[in-house]
Amino acid sequence: MRPLCWNFGDLLDGVGAALPAGGLALAHGQHRVTWADLRRRSNNLAAALLARGASNGDRVAFYLRNGTSYIETLAACFKARLVHVNVNYRYLDDELRYILDDSDARIVVYSEEFADRIERVRGRLPGVLAHVQVGGSPAPFAEDFETLAESGRGEPLRIERSPDDLLFVYTGGTTGMPKGVMWRSGDLWGALGAGRNAVANGGVAPASPEAHIENVRRFGAAPAQIPACPLMHGTGLFTAIGNLTGGGSIVTLESLGFDPVELFDTVVRHRVGSVVIVGDAFARPMLKALDENPGRWDLSSLRLIVSSGVMWSREVKAGLLAHHGGMLLMDAFGSSEAVGFGSSITTAGGGTRTAKFAIGESCKVFTEDHREVVPGSGERGFIARSGPIPLGYHKDPKKSAEAFPVIAGVRWAMPGDWCTVEADGTLTLLGRGSVCINSAGEKVHPEEVEEAIKTHPDVEDALVIGLPDERWGQAVTAVVQLRRGCTFDEEGLRAHVRGLLAGYKTPKRLVAVGRMFRAPNGKADYKAAATHAAAVLDAPAVPVPEPGPRR
Repeated sequence: MRPLCWNFGDLLDGVGAALPAGGLALAHGQHRVTWADLRRRSNNLAAALLARGASNGDRVAFYLRNGTSYIETLAACFKARLVHVNVNYRYLDDELRYILDDSDARIVVYSEEFADRIERVRGRLPGVLAHVQVGGSPAPFAEDFETLAESGRGEPLRIERSPDDLLFVYTGGTTGMPKGVMWRSGDLWGALGAGRNAVANGGVAPASPEAHIENVRRFGAAPAQIPACPLMHGTGLFTAIGNLTGGGSIVTLESLGFDPVELFDTVVRHRVGSVVIVGDAFARPMLKALDENPGRWDLSSLRLIVSSGVMWSREVKAGLLAHHGGMLLMDAFGSSEAVGFGSSITTAGGGTRTAKFAIGESCKVFTEDHREVVPGSGERGFIARSGPIPLGYHKDPKKSAEAFPVIAGVRWAMPGDWCTVEADGTLTLLGRGSVCINSAGEKVHPEEVEEAIKTHPDVEDALVIGLPDERWGQAVTAVVQLRRGCTFDEEGLRAHVRGLLAGYKTPKRLVAVGRMFRAPNGKADYKAAATHAAAVLDAPAVPVPEPGPRR
């Protein structure tokens, strides 16, 4: 038997064989996939994708919502040495085509609800070898996912894999079009804790893949996890990979929108041990459901809630812990470009203030000219991490060099998050050094929304900013200057944008002005626009930082 390597395909082969065949691996509503099912179906899918012409390193686009098919396809890609490419399921035609083209996708796996959209763009994507449809009767140009998953003997592929095998995570970033972050399998395993977070390993990184698999065999199945946030984002994807390769099951929710009642019902049904969310956009509805239904759910199995992407307010954490004091609530500070910048832990006994983090291992904070920030100095800098980090951005060496600089001979991941370092060494997060809007974890580029608004015949000019919002973190807000003689129609403008861009990019509110906030040279004054919009809407003002030099 060949030695295994730190490759998720090898790990899933080994973990799947080490756990009871009838144990739960995946669940979605009433649909259950056992570990034996996951091994068999992912092996069949892997073989089918290779049989359709895909080869080592080819990209597979996932145009899917959360569900068992996402994880099964992910496992198949790991095993076949194919590269996962996440596609935001909210994307419309042009956004979809951009991702598929930029990633050089060779296979597209999509849900039946998106068949019409795929049909409209596929003629402009000659490099795609095959389309695979999940659910319903496949379109004439596609093959049926279930048929591929159930056809074959389900045996392991018995191919030699490598820690260098890739996974792509497309991120909105802060400016420009989405960029594909390229992770090596071995680096991502290291960034996720190198096995320390798997309960079977007892907080110690295993010496080898074989040792990890043996620990899982001895320990048995780990607790189930619910990624309540989308798997097509790094937060949900990375935590799911970590839990699954550690012997835990992944349970996904059926509702198209987040339903806290469904979440808690599912926690009880599957005795879920951890839930992954994105800040107050999820936590506030969860708290409201608990407040309105005291004593309804037995949450004793739930030991951990992890949040990443946006801030999670202290008062909401306290409210959740008042209902179930046995939980540990963790803010994880990271990004698609780096995992483990820092963390903040809250228990019933207390916690840290919002935006304050214990700095992660192998992390430092550097100034714009790459000097290390002195703790307690009050100087701002960019958080950076060395060690297991991505290779860079796909097809973008310039931005790769900016986001992954070499400082004093060490390569760092530096996505652009401003921090200060307190005297005790903890971090205070200030936000991104640009006008990028973070709405419930979704990155929204103001320029893209502005251009969509300005295609409306009544609009002369537009600026888009993010205003503080209790649920969304930041609410996409537009300031518009109308053409002479036109009437301000807020809902009409919103509908116009919604017809061009993904729904989460549509402004929550719009404000009309007689003259746009621009300098004589035409440069946008986002700070003035935000201050004016906040005053008109009676909303808190938001500090808009000057764009950083790196991004």
